[in-house]
Amino acid sequence: MNNYFPITKEGYKKLNDELFELENVKLPKIIEAIQKARALGDLSENAEYKAAKEMQGALESRRSYLRRRIPALRIIDFSNGFDDIRFGATITLCDLDNDAQVSYQLVGEDESDPDSGKISIKSPVGRSCLGRSEGDCFEVITPGGSREYEVIKILYK
Repeated sequence: MNNYFPITKEGYKKLNDELFELENVKLPKIIEAIQKARALGDLSENAEYKAAKEMQGALESRRSYLRRRIPALRIIDFSNGFDDIRFGATITLCDLDNDAQVSYQLVGEDESDPDSGKISIKSPVGRSCLGRSEGDCFEVITPGGSREYEVIKILYK
């Protein structure tokens, strides 16, 4: 079993940038806000203090996650391209149920953002299309029901 998680070069950079921002910009600002709120006196009814502490907890949680996760990530180079669908492919599919085309890039869990056209290789569509070639048809079972797709185009950037 793999002890790493795949990610694109762009996704890896984005997570590292986020960790840097958390540690060097956001957390220092929150700590300063907490210190200012403490100076106002009674902490039991200090809304600014409570809000800053909640924000600090959320940021610390995310920082902790990123510090554990980033070393477990492996950048996958897909620039040479392949004839079948693999991690990193940008695919165009025809939804045969409504004759609509959709395009996605297959990425790792950490960079999945369906609204931006990036879906995880572990999503129902991602799993179902791996290994397929242009012209292949396949069925995807989702929580919303069954869908049928045809692979129209596979592109590696």
